[in-house]
Amino acid sequence: MTRAPIAVALDAPDLETAARWAALVTPHVSTVKVGLELYLRYGPDVIASVRGASGVRVFLDLKLHDIPNTVVAATRAVARLKPAILTVHASGGPAMIQGAVEALPGSQVAAVTVLTSLSAGDLAAIGIEGPPADAVRRLAVMAVGAGAQALVCSPQEVAAVRAEVGPGVTLITPGVRPEGAATQDQARVATPERALADGADLLVIGRPITGAPDPGAAAAAIAAALRRTASEG
Repeated sequence: MTRAPIAVALDAPDLETAARWAALVTPHVSTVKVGLELYLRYGPDVIASVRGASGVRVFLDLKLHDIPNTVVAATRAVARLKPAILTVHASGGPAMIQGAVEALPGSQVAAVTVLTSLSAGDLAAIGIEGPPADAVRRLAVMAVGAGAQALVCSPQEVAAVRAEVGPGVTLITPGVRPEGAATQDQARVATPERALADGADLLVIGRPITGAPDPGAAAAAIAAALRRTASEG
């Protein structure tokens, strides 16, 4: 059975919990995501722990953002861990993105466009006027031009980004919530079915799975719903 195109965000309080969640969801999803907090707390060991014997794809979500030389050095430092995906902030600019891509052959560098927690008001407060979708499209085109093989954008912008960058770029969408789930700190959200229909390739889902009494069962249920939708389509 094909694993669902889901990256489960392992935002766990400790390494043992992260490894347990990874083991539970790996039969049902293609990818597990290690974020900044877990990586800073446990370092490179966390990658081996969550990858386990299954060899599941690991999405290292560090959102690197610094001058190009620093990001290149940081990317080289994690290259030995062989993450399937590493994130950088698109707003770091084309030279930074290009440097990261060149420093991480064999993996995807994903450029984060506009964080899903940001609303139009938040963007205005930091000097970016206009709707989030416009900023997302501009950053997406720039990042792909600089060599990014993947983009991170909210599900509300994924259709517009797909139209801009074409079929060859992997679109990763956080802010995905099953019907009825709480939005929590995400401002721009959609259901998994809608995000895939609009052109997403990989859905980032955290608390709706890891906060469930049985994360494995929750992952299986979402994966089954996506398969049903695909077969109906």
